Amino acid sequence: MRIHHLNCGSMRRIDPTHDGLPSAPAVNHCLLAETEDGLVLVETGLGLGNVLDPAGTLDAAWTAMVEPALEEEETAIRQIKHLGFDPADVRHVLVTHLDVDHCGGLPDFPRATVHVLAAELDTALREAPSHRYRPAHWAHGPQWRTYESTNDSWFGLDAIQPAGLPEEIKLVPLGGHSAGHTGVAVHNGDRWLLHCGDAYYYHRELDEAPETHPVLDIVQTRAEVDHDRRMSTQAALRTLARDHSAEVTLFSAHDPWEFGRLAG
Repeated sequence: MRIHHLNCGSMRRIDPTHDGLPSAPAVNHCLLAETEDGLVLVETGLGLGNVLDPAGTLDAAWTAMVEPALEEEETAIRQIKHLGFDPADVRHVLVTHLDVDHCGGLPDFPRATVHVLAAELDTALREAPSHRYRPAHWAHGPQWRTYESTNDSWFGLDAIQPAGLPEEIKLVPLGGHSAGHTGVAVHNGDRWLLHCGDAYYYHRELDEAPETHPVLDIVQTRAEVDHDRRMSTQAALRTLARDHSAEVTLFSAHDPWEFGRLAG
């Protein structure tokens, strides 16, 4: 499959913790996969509704903290058109979780099947509206496909083979950040790419001597639902990155330096 890396929503500018990298806006890192049966979108980032009506679709406190750019040309639907595709050909959307910056573009793809862990959808429907879950993002009535248990394995981690999708795409549950948080693994014909969502926020968290980012760590610690599970998830990802670096590339949702390396 050919994979496109998309930033679907720049946010507040952050500085690295070490020399050699420039300051950069945090991103909403999404993937667009070309498959034989149509397009598959991994995450949506922020959508047209967020750009056109932020007050009606986003929490005010979240917007003040995150400082989203809200540029129409950064939405997934506009970028897909610029790549020469018909957004109606997006047949599947896989989301790591249903926080606003990961699913805000769902209404832009109303005919797509949306794959998500059942615990995440149940919690979002129960808790919305909140700072992280906004009903506007599923008011169109998505075609949900939910998963409660794993049926596969992937490099020693539990995994799920999503219905109707090729074996080169898998859900890899990565708990702790939200009630039903998952990673999404995609094979590009050469190696696996693991979109870790918000399982970690900063590339140095995968180092043998982990280092958090002073700004991003505030966000991830405030948002976590299970601290111990989040820490064990990060430890598992650290082991995966160390032992399978020749086969798997890991990246998180918001690190702009990871995005720049992969998109470039």
